[in-house]
Amino acid sequence: MKRKRKSKNIKTILITIAVLICGLCLNSIQDTYSINNNIVSSQLKVTFIDVGQADSILIQNESENMLIDAGNNEDGDKLVNYFKNLNITDFKYVVGTHPHEDHIGGLDNIINNFKINYIYMPDVITTTKTFEDVLDTALNKNLTITVPKINDTLNLGSATIKVIYTGNDEEDLNNSSIVLKVTFGNTSFLFMGDATEEVENKILNSDIESTVLKVGHHGSKYSTSDEFLNKVNPQYAVISVGINNSYGHPDNIVINKLNNINASIYRTDELGTIIMTSDGNNIKVENYTTDTNGE
Repeated sequence: MKRKRKSKNIKTILITIAVLICGLCLNSIQDTYSINNNIVSSQLKVTFIDVGQADSILIQNESENMLIDAGNNEDGDKLVNYFKNLNITDFKYVVGTHPHEDHIGGLDNIINNFKINYIYMPDVITTTKTFEDVLDTALNKNLTITVPKINDTLNLGSATIKVIYTGNDEEDLNNSSIVLKVTFGNTSFLFMGDATEEVENKILNSDIESTVLKVGHHGSKYSTSDEFLNKVNPQYAVISVGINNSYGHPDNIVINKLNNINASIYRTDELGTIIMTSDGNNIKVENYTTDTNGE
């Protein structure tokens, strides 16, 4: 009788252990599911702000903000008001892709009005007042302007930002453009600044395949080569450009190339400010009019 009771006790203990193990496995599965849900529920928001014939892009994830370019000089105050209306108080990163006025014109306003952790610009110097205003304002705020290196990696929330290219061509500042790729889950965005075909050829062997392409140089015919487009293979193409601009941007050659690869084209001159929201797998596109100097 004692042996039978002992055997029964052992059997009970084994069953109890098995139940506990199953419970731990179930908790582990639930924890993983919860973690995956958090990843999926997090969203990356990329706003291509309508600043006319200029560039300004706001990127947001997990309460962190990044700004790529800040339009022309006259766009600065309007951008400040726009960001304040969004309750933005700080930027983790601010990038001036290259020192042309239509990309850094409003940067001094941004520096004066928001807390900024890091400012990035390419290794080129110009003598324009716009460029000197940015340098002076950063100096007054005790901010150091950093020159990024190719393959540098940054994080914005759970999004990853990789520096694909940065140059120092003072004869053609467009070819000094900082080129960035932002990856979020299975989606990615490639920001070309004003880089021309010369830069595109240099980065063909880099990781440039992307869901969204911010078309280089406002759709100029000197950018967006066939070989480059085939490598990027974007589903969406965004062109930041002014209505009836004197440059004829975007060039019909570029529009035809984008149509030939079946990319969905979004233009700020036609749609105003464009917002792309990614859940890591899919991208939702919205557009609306903003008081940010687009005409």
